[in-house]
Amino acid sequence: MKMSLDCVACFVRQSLDAARLVTTDEIEQERIVRDVMRWLSDQGLEHSPPVLAQLVHRRLREISQVGDPYREAKTRHNAMAFDLLPELRAQIASSDDPLALATRLAIAGNVIDMGMKSMVAEDDVRESIRHALEEPFVGEWEDYRQAVANAKRILYLADNAGEIAFDRLLIEQLAPERVTVAVRGAPVLNDATHEDAQAVGLHEIVTVIDNGSDAPGTLLHECTPELQRLFSTADLIIAKGQGNFESLSHQGHDVFFLFKVKCPVIARHVNLPMGTQVLRQYKD
Repeated sequence: MKMSLDCVACFVRQSLDAARLVTTDEIEQERIVRDVMRWLSDQGLEHSPPVLAQLVHRRLREISQVGDPYREAKTRHNAMAFDLLPELRAQIASSDDPLALATRLAIAGNVIDMGMKSMVAEDDVRESIRHALEEPFVGEWEDYRQAVANAKRILYLADNAGEIAFDRLLIEQLAPERVTVAVRGAPVLNDATHEDAQAVGLHEIVTVIDNGSDAPGTLLHECTPELQRLFSTADLIIAKGQGNFESLSHQGHDVFFLFKVKCPVIARHVNLPMGTQVLRQYKD
C-alpha cells in the first residue's frame, strides 16, 4: 500500500508527540520537529506508510538520543489493559460464542495506537470495547472460523503495547500450543516488543519471537529467517493492526487482518467508514 499526502501530516504530528515525550523544553521540541520536517521534505511517496514511519522514527530516536520515547506510555497501557483482563475473560467464558467475542475484543484493543492518537486513556479503551460488543464487524467470518478450526500452526503478528493484552484473550481461544506470536524487533512508536509481551504474561502461555525489524508493520524482507520461515509455513496467519495491513495486504499470502479503521487513508483504501471493525482475508 502506497503513501498518501495525508500520511505526511500524520508523521509531523508523531514527531511532535515524540518530542513532547522526551523533553519538556519547547525550544528542544521545536528543534526536533523542524529537523524531522526538513528530512521529510526530501522523501518520496513511493514507500508504504510503515517504511517511511520506520525511517521517521529512526530519525527521531537519533535526534532525541532516546532509544524508546514511548516506553513510559507503553508501560502504562500494558498495565491498564492487563487490569481489564479478568472482567473481559469472564465475559468470554459466559459467551455463547467465545471465539467471536475474543476476536471482537482483540479488534477493540487496536484503539491503543499512538501512531494515530497522541493520548489513549482508559475511557477510550472502554468505549472501544463497548463498540466491539454492540456493533457488527465487516469481514469473512465463516472463512476465519473454518481456518481457525483447521490450523495446526498459527502465526500471530502483534501490533501495539496494551493491545497485546487483548490479543492474549484471543490467543487463549485459539489454543496457545499451536500459536507463535511475533512482536517488533526493536522499539518504534508504541508497538509491542518482547518486554510488552512479558508484561501481559504472553510468554507464559505461548512462544513469542521478535521479527528483527523496527518498522511499525511487517516488512518481510527485513525480518529474521525464523519469522520468514514461520510466515511461509503457517496454516493460519493473523495480522493485527493497520501497519501490518499496510505492509502485508498485497504480499500474496493467505492472511486474516484484524484492525479498526482509524485514518482516512485506510478508510478510502478499504472503502469503509472510520471506526469500522475489520476482519479481512487476503488469499495467496
